[in-house]
Amino acid sequence: MRSKGLTAFVVKGVRSKKAHRYGSNVAMETMMQAGQLYACDVYANKNLILFVPGTRLNVDLRQILAILSAEANLKLKVKPKVCSSLKMARAEDGKLNFDLLETGSCGHLELVPSHEKSKGSPAEIFPKLTLPCGLPPVLPTLEEEVKKYLTRIDDLSIHNNVPSHSQIIRTPNCSRLLHMDLCPVQTTIRVERDKATGQLKGFTEELIPDAAETSRTSLSLRRAPDVDNLRVREDVRGSNINLPFWPGGLGVDDDLLSLEPENSKSEGSTTVDLDLDDASNYLGTPPGFQCGMTFEEATSAQHDQLSDEPVAASEKNIVINLADVMAGVDDFDLGDSDEEEENDQKEESQGSIGEKDVSQEPVTSLTRSESLEKLIQVEDKEESLEKPSDVKSQGVPVEKWSVKVDTSSPVHDFYKRIPNMAYKWPFELDIFQKQAILRLENHESVFVAAHTSAGKTVVAEYAIALSLKHMTRTIYTSPIKALSNQKFRDFKLTFGDVGLVTGDVQLNQSAACLIMTTEILRSMLYNGSDIVRDLEWVIFDEVHYINDSERGVVWEEVLIMLPQHVNVILLSATVPNTMEFAAWVGRTKRKKIYVVSTLKRPVPLEHYLYTGNSTKTCNELFLLQDAKGNFLTTGYHKALEAKKERASKSSQSFGAKGTRPGNPIQDKNTWLSVIEMLKRKDKLPAVAFTFSKKKIEENAANLQSVDLTTTSEKSEIHIFFHKCIDRLKGSDKSLPQVLQLADMLKRGLGVHHSGVLPILKEVVEMLFQKGLVKILFATETFAMGVNMPARTVVFDSIRKHDGMNFRNLLPGEYIQMAGRAGRRGLDTTGTVVLLCKGDVPEMSELHKMMLGKPTSLESQFRLTYTMILNLMRVEQLRVQDMIKRSFSEFHNQQESAGHRQKLEVVREKMRQTKPIECYLCSIDLEKYYEECKEFYRLREHIQSVIFTHPVAIKSLSAGRVVMVKRPHGQSVLGVILTSGGNRSGRPGAATGTNERKFTTLILADKSGAGCTDGHRDKKSSKTESKESTKSSIEPVLPSSLFEPEGPCWHEVRELTASDIVRITTKVLKIDADGIISDTRRREHPRFQNEPPDRCVTMATQELLRLTQTAEGSGLPGLHPVNDLKLRDIDLVEQCRALQFLEEGLACFNCTRCAEFMPHFEEHDRNMVLKDEYKRLQFLLSDESLVLLPEYTQRVEVLKRLHYMDSSGTVQLKGRVACEMSNHELVVTELVFENALTDLDPAEIAALLSCFVFEMKRCSEPKLTETLVKGREQILAKAELVGRLQREVGMLMPVEDYMEQFHFGLMEVVHEWARGMPFAEIIQLTDVHEGIIVRTIQRLHETLSDVRSAARLIGDRTLAQKMEDSMEMVKRDIVFAASLYTQ
Repeated sequence: MRSKGLTAFVVKGVRSKKAHRYGSNVAMETMMQAGQLYACDVYANKNLILFVPGTRLNVDLRQILAILSAEANLKLKVKPKVCSSLKMARAEDGKLNFDLLETGSCGHLELVPSHEKSKGSPAEIFPKLTLPCGLPPVLPTLEEEVKKYLTRIDDLSIHNNVPSHSQIIRTPNCSRLLHMDLCPVQTTIRVERDKATGQLKGFTEELIPDAAETSRTSLSLRRAPDVDNLRVREDVRGSNINLPFWPGGLGVDDDLLSLEPENSKSEGSTTVDLDLDDASNYLGTPPGFQCGMTFEEATSAQHDQLSDEPVAASEKNIVINLADVMAGVDDFDLGDSDEEEENDQKEESQGSIGEKDVSQEPVTSLTRSESLEKLIQVEDKEESLEKPSDVKSQGVPVEKWSVKVDTSSPVHDFYKRIPNMAYKWPFELDIFQKQAILRLENHESVFVAAHTSAGKTVVAEYAIALSLKHMTRTIYTSPIKALSNQKFRDFKLTFGDVGLVTGDVQLNQSAACLIMTTEILRSMLYNGSDIVRDLEWVIFDEVHYINDSERGVVWEEVLIMLPQHVNVILLSATVPNTMEFAAWVGRTKRKKIYVVSTLKRPVPLEHYLYTGNSTKTCNELFLLQDAKGNFLTTGYHKALEAKKERASKSSQSFGAKGTRPGNPIQDKNTWLSVIEMLKRKDKLPAVAFTFSKKKIEENAANLQSVDLTTTSEKSEIHIFFHKCIDRLKGSDKSLPQVLQLADMLKRGLGVHHSGVLPILKEVVEMLFQKGLVKILFATETFAMGVNMPARTVVFDSIRKHDGMNFRNLLPGEYIQMAGRAGRRGLDTTGTVVLLCKGDVPEMSELHKMMLGKPTSLESQFRLTYTMILNLMRVEQLRVQDMIKRSFSEFHNQQESAGHRQKLEVVREKMRQTKPIECYLCSIDLEKYYEECKEFYRLREHIQSVIFTHPVAIKSLSAGRVVMVKRPHGQSVLGVILTSGGNRSGRPGAATGTNERKFTTLILADKSGAGCTDGHRDKKSSKTESKESTKSSIEPVLPSSLFEPEGPCWHEVRELTASDIVRITTKVLKIDADGIISDTRRREHPRFQNEPPDRCVTMATQELLRLTQTAEGSGLPGLHPVNDLKLRDIDLVEQCRALQFLEEGLACFNCTRCAEFMPHFEEHDRNMVLKDEYKRLQFLLSDESLVLLPEYTQRVEVLKRLHYMDSSGTVQLKGRVACEMSNHELVVTELVFENALTDLDPAEIAALLSCFVFEMKRCSEPKLTETLVKGREQILAKAELVGRLQREVGMLMPVEDYMEQFHFGLMEVVHEWARGMPFAEIIQLTDVHEGIIVRTIQRLHETLSDVRSAARLIGDRTLAQKMEDSMEMVKRDIVFAASLYTQ
């Protein structure tokens, strides 16, 4: 209805949205018959439907509208074609009861039912107003209609067959009938063969249990491939919604073992074979359990019988045949023999001690009918009890997972064993290469350890060739991106079908050989990439990089997560613990690793010291180590003499100081002389390792006058350089570093470090491989590249800064870099030159560096939030299992088999323990035992504090009388001879510990000593004290002083604080040095029968006199407060508590028992067994893991930040954090706080640069207000996470956590994203160009991670901004394509 006219449509059986709510036409008629009146608008207030109660009559629509026009004074327009077919209902009085209602403020009118008859003129009634709410709810609500539909069944028509739903007409597509989703195959056919002959016996159809599993529900290799996900098909890294494949060695993979019938039962299988024929076996032990409960009878007689004669449950129903017993024992005789009589006579002649031992053996009463059976059972029982005691002698079977391969003898039948090699080389292979290839042909994993340039890549190439032959895949991983690019170039030329996957480059991802960094492979394994299905080999190059503190954990994660069917090839430099590392890998993957190691160098090395500093002294080159590895001291002394002759009078303090550096002014002359020497001796090209980027730039700048190339070489360098630089755009071709390096390369010089642009580093590497770069100044990273040998390696210095402080090169680092010297096939020997710019280094330092033991492979495993979240999102995997299989826990887990065996021994002994049956001891013996333990613990703690107090140390000088502990509560007097040293008077570091030693003269029995000097008695007493402290606790009884029964003798012992019971107040005047020298003299066999000296005799007699005159528990001791001057209140309170504890122990009832000592010893043995049982259980449980507390703390942090709920289920924030490659918590918090959504793409890139920039010191950037606010927000989030970590107990301070984020390149990245050229970018900061490029490349990966997170949470705005930001930073020289990929 409009303001000036009303257009009304009254249609019989109108089908509209609101009409559908009431049903069909029949339903409308039913409502009319019920006496209801409705008015509703259809099609946006243009149509009107009226239902008037009453008899159905044919009414002219014009007449109805005339009435409306007369009463409302409105002009109504009606379509004539509808009027003829209208049927309306008239009210009983012939009038229509409805009202006009004005809605809104624009004059819109509506027809509504009238609830009461209008009285008065129409002007007083119409129109009714509803401002400002509009049309009132006069129509029935949906709830009312549903209630009516459910409660008033009589109103429904049972004869209505008109459908109430609408029909959507679709176009027929017959081609869709041709497509049908395939049901996965539920069964498989297994071939049965004779194991001996291989003859086919038949076929068996078996059910596949996980045929319908998908990548979202299963870890099995048989799950359906994820072919419908477009992102998964395009990206080899998979999707984070996928589950990983089951890691090999983690339990047993059912997929692999199901292929072998004999191994169909896995370790973790829950299938139990029930023996239903003999159900008695399950009365004490449930099915599937290894042990159960022992149900004993209630009567004491039966209890005694069971305790005296324990018989295993499996032995109760055994019936032994006499013939079987006689057949199994050859010398079994029921009668007495002559040999037995002779043995009996020998046993009787052994004395009373033997009789006592025999009398204590249990006597078993046997009846006549059961005598033989009982005898056999008792003997079996005794044998079973003796077996655990022999465990240590038999030894636990050691699992050998690493096998050493012999590389000393040649392989004569190599080509017979491999007639058709997958790949052939134009040269003869070395022995270690042939041995490794033989293992690869047997589908076995290998660990190849050899020197640099020895030819380890041959093994990798053959593995790739095998995968191509087998139509499988190989993944080659490297620690750095540059090495990945170089290997891609080499393998591409060799095999062709090679792909490259790094953070920003993806080339030929469907290739048979994929080259990637280890981080990419880790992401593939966690995301369950389908590429893993086809993997046959994974090659880990530069495995010694596992020692890297930051990224070493990635190697361990990948090795643990690899599935069982994947074999590994480990390539490493020579390390001392190859067998240990291979054993860890083998035990983790449950497969043997064959170690192929060689120390042979293809080109031997000669090491020299160079002391020259000018052209006159350029011949001062002294051989320090020859090609055979002999260290020549003569060359070292000649170098010292050369330094001495050239030293000035002011610096005559020559010598091997090794700390005075060279003069920076003379560095130029030194390098000029070195280059001159190398030219004369034809030792070019050379690599000069310098451990400072700044030093490299200075050396290159000082050699402007050096020109080492010919005219033709200059031309070749110029053409190649400009051909590579032409790939750059615009002003990037004229960058200062580009122009500087172009001039340098033409003269045969080059630089290679992290500050050089990546494309320029590749130019330098390629020119060096061609031999056009004669002197290359490089850092340590150049030694970790591909095979780029030189004739000579020069060390600018042997000291480097490792991020913490300056130190000498480690042997492994030196060997790695020195190995670049010597070109195979071109040089007979490689030359290594050490420059002595300042003082000549110490000979010991040089010897250790050159011939020392290389750095062992050590675990750098640590927990990260990403690792925890990736594992906890998979229900079948546990973080504890990952920790157990780490290299750091290898030795502890390797002993688990022995611990389990010991646990069974202890459990068996505990089953045989008997309760102590004593009225007095049963009251408080256990409490008395615990009080004794507390007494000894408290006394040991007090002594450890007192014996470190200055006053106590001073009092324990020569002549002080002390009471020394003896077994059974006794003490013996002794006198201190020396304090803090051994018997020779030297400092007490003889034992290698910091524990203070006290050399003491102690009283002893001459008969017990066994010899005149008491030396043997000292050893026996030490053994007794060790055994007593190890296995038992003595009762605290009133102590008494030991007094020798016969002639008084002495012994000299070295005591610790735990051996001294009391420091007495007595001091003797003795000759301590004389006593020590006399005792040492009489230890010599020549003088052992001589009498002791007078000083020894006097001291011994004085100690005996003090013993005889002592009263009660011994001599009085020094008071801790009055004499020792202790002022610590807690310590004084502990001393009083110790005194009260000792007094209270005398009041226990158990001490009055006549058999107190045997009962106490028996209880002590039982408690020792319980403690040992708990200790072994602890070692076998997850609580023994070193990283378990940190894991618990990190999980608590994740729960507080709502990354997972209280039950450990990973939430949405946790799934988002799994997408992040670094600083996952802070980045995720920023995403969920919408801190990035309101920023423009350039500002987002600038803020996120703090997560990838690693330099701590650089120029301060100029930031906008928005960037400053964003930096404060990042620091606030970092502070929040840091405080949470401290609250849960983690050790990292909040300040250290916040210092991980560096904001030095925010301005550079912001301007770069806004389009500023790179030539202007480098003017904004003092950071090297190469570091800027590397930071922006890593930033691109972080932006991609945040984009994936935004898509995951459904934030389209942020996802689009991240996409724009990625496009803005990915341009020009920063993302110039690698020369190795072209």
